[in-house]
Amino acid sequence: MSRGRSGLDRRTDTWKGYTLALVAAIAWAMGGTTAKWMFTAAGPDTLAWRVPPLGITVDPVTLAGARAVMAFMVLIVYIVLMKRDALRITSRDVPFLAVFGVVGLAGVHITYFQAISHTNVATAILLQYLAPILVLVFTVVFLRERLTVALPVGVALSITGCALVVGVAGEGGLSVSRAGLAWGLAAAVFFAGYSLMGRYAAPRYSPWTLLAYGLGFASVFWLLYLRGIDGVMPAFGSAEAAAAVVFIAVVSTILPFGAFLKALHFIDPTRATIVATLEPVIAGLTAFALLGEVFDASQLLGGALVLVAIMIVQAPGRAEQRRPIDVPPGT
Repeated sequence: MSRGRSGLDRRTDTWKGYTLALVAAIAWAMGGTTAKWMFTAAGPDTLAWRVPPLGITVDPVTLAGARAVMAFMVLIVYIVLMKRDALRITSRDVPFLAVFGVVGLAGVHITYFQAISHTNVATAILLQYLAPILVLVFTVVFLRERLTVALPVGVALSITGCALVVGVAGEGGLSVSRAGLAWGLAAAVFFAGYSLMGRYAAPRYSPWTLLAYGLGFASVFWLLYLRGIDGVMPAFGSAEAAAAVVFIAVVSTILPFGAFLKALHFIDPTRATIVATLEPVIAGLTAFALLGEVFDASQLLGGALVLVAIMIVQAPGRAEQRRPIDVPPGT
């Protein structure tokens, strides 16, 4: 498929990858802003979401389960109607897809929310976005990918920028306990695993197949973890809460996870995860526009560092022109 492709075609495919990763970061950030809006309604010192006017409280873990279940329900209806071929797999595919769903989707959410519950949001975000380091080390050591100067520089700048954006230099700073550190590092491992598994699976499955079965197995995990459908129902306790869950399921789950998987057809997981560190930057901008929050000088510097990191890893002559992966049927 890619034989005889011109340099322009390869550059176009590379930009497709960066654009899709950017879409994922924007969509994740929009979900974070929605969460923060509801979170603020409950008061700044609680992890619960209180939805007026009924005073409904939904803890983050319940919300994560409801998010996965709702996303799966919406996606499976769309695929059955529009892309039924994406559901065709063999019995040999089931173990990998189960691991992808539990580790790559449910695992990312539960470790991140547990990190928040044992530390604070800034610490959890920073620890999760150590993932580019793990991806870089894995791809260089185990996959024998070529290490350029741009990649470690880009990783260092993106993590430093992310740290400044989430406010480690501010009044709240970092809040690290042993449990919080363990959960935060686990979140980084799971996000790195999601990226690497997505890249591994790209030649074998379409993004629709990965996302449908991944969300399906993630939903099974959450229903077991929350002890049945009753465990996720509190998230749908009012019309406002249900609308928010649907928004998060579609805009902050199906869209970003699907876009990120598609991005891995065109760029390597290290570069994709570096682009994903734009999430807290974009979340800050949307919070400024919608919630009236403002950036301080250190956060503006952090946002600039993340942008510089992305420019470094994709600049012509620095970013490796990687051959795009042939897209499986059902895409």
